[in-house]
Amino acid sequence: MNPDRLTDLARRYGVATSYVGWGEQNHEVSVETLVAVLAALGVAADSDEAIEASIREIDEQPWREFVPAVTVVTEGAGSTFVVHVPHGNLVKVWIVTEDGDDVAAPQLDVWVEPRNIDGALVGRATFAVPADLAPGYHHIKALDLDRSAAATAPLIVTPRRLDTADRLLGHKRWGLAAQLYSIRSADSWGVGDFADLAGICEVAGSAYGADFVQVNPLHAAQPQPPIEASPYLPVTRRFVNPLYIRVTDIPELEGLPRSRRKWVRALGRGFLSENTATDMIRRDKSYRAKMEALELIYGVPLDPARKTAYREFRRREGKGLKRFATWCALAERYDADDRRWHGKFLDPAYMKKKRRKLARRIDFHMWLQWICDEQLAAAARAATSAGCSIGVMADLAVGVARHSADAWALGDVLATGATVGAPPDGFNQQGQGWDQPPWHPRRLAEAGYEPYRDMIRTVLRHAGGVRVDHILGLFRLWWIPDGRSPADGTYVRYDSEALIGILALEAQRADAVVVGEDLGVFEPSVQDALRERGILGTSILWFEQGRSAAIPPEDYRELCLTSVTTHDLPPTVGYLAGDHIALRSRLGLLESGEAAERARDARERDAVLELAYERGLLSRDTPLTDPKVVDALYAVIARSPSVLLSVALVDAVGERRIQNQPGTDSTQYPNWCIPLADADGEVVLVEDLVSSSRFRQLVATLNSAGVPDA
Repeated sequence: MNPDRLTDLARRYGVATSYVGWGEQNHEVSVETLVAVLAALGVAADSDEAIEASIREIDEQPWREFVPAVTVVTEGAGSTFVVHVPHGNLVKVWIVTEDGDDVAAPQLDVWVEPRNIDGALVGRATFAVPADLAPGYHHIKALDLDRSAAATAPLIVTPRRLDTADRLLGHKRWGLAAQLYSIRSADSWGVGDFADLAGICEVAGSAYGADFVQVNPLHAAQPQPPIEASPYLPVTRRFVNPLYIRVTDIPELEGLPRSRRKWVRALGRGFLSENTATDMIRRDKSYRAKMEALELIYGVPLDPARKTAYREFRRREGKGLKRFATWCALAERYDADDRRWHGKFLDPAYMKKKRRKLARRIDFHMWLQWICDEQLAAAARAATSAGCSIGVMADLAVGVARHSADAWALGDVLATGATVGAPPDGFNQQGQGWDQPPWHPRRLAEAGYEPYRDMIRTVLRHAGGVRVDHILGLFRLWWIPDGRSPADGTYVRYDSEALIGILALEAQRADAVVVGEDLGVFEPSVQDALRERGILGTSILWFEQGRSAAIPPEDYRELCLTSVTTHDLPPTVGYLAGDHIALRSRLGLLESGEAAERARDARERDAVLELAYERGLLSRDTPLTDPKVVDALYAVIARSPSVLLSVALVDAVGERRIQNQPGTDSTQYPNWCIPLADADGEVVLVEDLVSSSRFRQLVATLNSAGVPDA
């Protein structure tokens, strides 16, 4: 096999043949990995003949398109697009805006030699996108006047810059970062819910002056137990997990017979001990109980106004909602991990019969999403009413589980034969495999990016902001061929101009702030690209390390959300004690040995503490176990110019336990199952937050450090 031609082919498809990894070391990608990743992209590269054929195909493929499958441009950028017709044919091209107006597309005097494609000479004409075309979802129309052939394709014009970010400049704001499932109230059913989110927003905004409440991804999990604990491994990123429904807030509850109402309320009271337990969140128990009650309430007829609202919700969410609800109804009866039923249920005739048979159950799952939407909207209103200028900040996961609703409903827009993850780094020195199929770059484009934009739009519907987990994945993703270790993967590049642009367009329309989690191994140009589009970056105090000292907070980025810690690290008390090193050592995740890791970690920890000492925020003789140390570290980040500061709820109440250890599963550590407790190991409920002296002291620290609304 000719390695140079394989390298050429890989680069044409955006597959990296080498990369700079953790520690700035250069790594060459093996031939086996390149061939496997190309195969996952649907590209044959297992012989010299296949490689040459694949190179010809990618060269000729654009010439076979009358108009491009999709064109994504930035407003006012002077962009162009091309049209291909038999050489010498006359073509008429114009643009239809999303408002239905016809706009001329000027043809440019650009000569390109015609090419012989499949035995016929094909010509190329170049057209300009009007510079004054407003951001939005438009269409290119083309008519071959000689053949009377017509074509239509999406033209997406994205904002040059997201202006919601610019409105943040010059005024520092802070918010609370919470894992919603982990904080309960007296009325919860063992798991934090949408009503608890409203309560957290009310306390954070009204009592403490927070501008936002940042939550974990609320994406849907499996429709029946056992359900996935990780909010970052959902079955869809577009729809919401009914686990978060507050059953007793549904109006139709009052329509049940008195005995049934009493039974539902008694079912809820049975979770009093679960609400105060500090050992483990038991999602499955809560979900089973909620589903029993929800099935009862679903049977209550809707009044005319509610019926109209439900009908409008179904209309707005369209086919995507019905497909998801259909998958849920099927997954309740079939093993979602068994791919055999996926193929059968792609047969339209068979599915027509199944949908008719399962119509009531499909409607039930659509109704659940409506209830979620209503209660999430109520939480968003509570945040605004409490004075949160941004409100709820949603979280968008990297992807979905391999055998999931999206993997079934979206078809080949998600790739098969590979999953995504991360190369070896400081989080996990063996690399990470997330068992999530990646977007297929070309097929996503051929779909007009519709699945992507629908997902963004839904996530932002009731959010004033969104944190995009691993936003680096909109530039390139680490693909791991099936059957290989995370270290045996490579990067696959995406059209970041399109993905970032559509994200900005949807956020602009939702009037929402976008925060990109740009941590880990990334190319230097990424942060510049995000800043230029008005997307905030992320800074974590512990990770802001220079070559010889911690980076001074005054040198942090302005367009940034800055925090002391993150959900992938222990709360600050635990981090100071080195709990993460002990856990990684116990689980065998350290390549360099515990002693070496503790020494490195201590150097970085002490470098950060030095920032507090130098600024007079902390005395050098203060024990690391003293809460004043945590306060001082938040005072350090308050010295940064970053427009958003994030306070981890675990730090605000003194929790120490690790919420998640990346690269592990439930057999190794109870990730995402730790309920909120204080420094004494006592449960912390939503009702306790307003009177928490620890919380109040931390906010007072931010206030004294110059954060205006703290």
